[in-house]
Amino acid sequence: MTVLARPAGEERGPLRGTRSGIGEGMRAKRKLNQARELRKSSTPAEAKLWEQLRNRQLEGFKFLRQATIGPYIVDFVCREVKLVIELDGWTHSTPEEISHDQRRTAHLNAAGYRLLRVTNEEALHGIDGLLTLILEELRK
Repeated sequence: MTVLARPAGEERGPLRGTRSGIGEGMRAKRKLNQARELRKSSTPAEAKLWEQLRNRQLEGFKFLRQATIGPYIVDFVCREVKLVIELDGWTHSTPEEISHDQRRTAHLNAAGYRLLRVTNEEALHGIDGLLTLILEELRK
């Protein structure tokens, strides 16, 4: 068990038992705050898909948006069937971003989640086909 404590009389400085001075609780809180900010600033594609997924509208499946799973924030998740939906735009095209996406996918898969990656274009201009694809994945 790791004890996170400051020496007696010390008011500032890093906590003992951590490398950066930030405990796991602080990281989780920061990630939750980041997810909240992302929910406030949805892209048009996210907003359009969310309108179809929210309030159990898709055959009663409950979705969350901008939810945390481990160290990552995912666009949409249905926890009951462990399905993650990621909307990818132009920001997922550089070698660094592709490598990050691969590490992220590996982490989510290791946690038991299936990942469905779709483009913003599919959400904006092919929502009916996208919803059909999501339903197929939900029923697996």
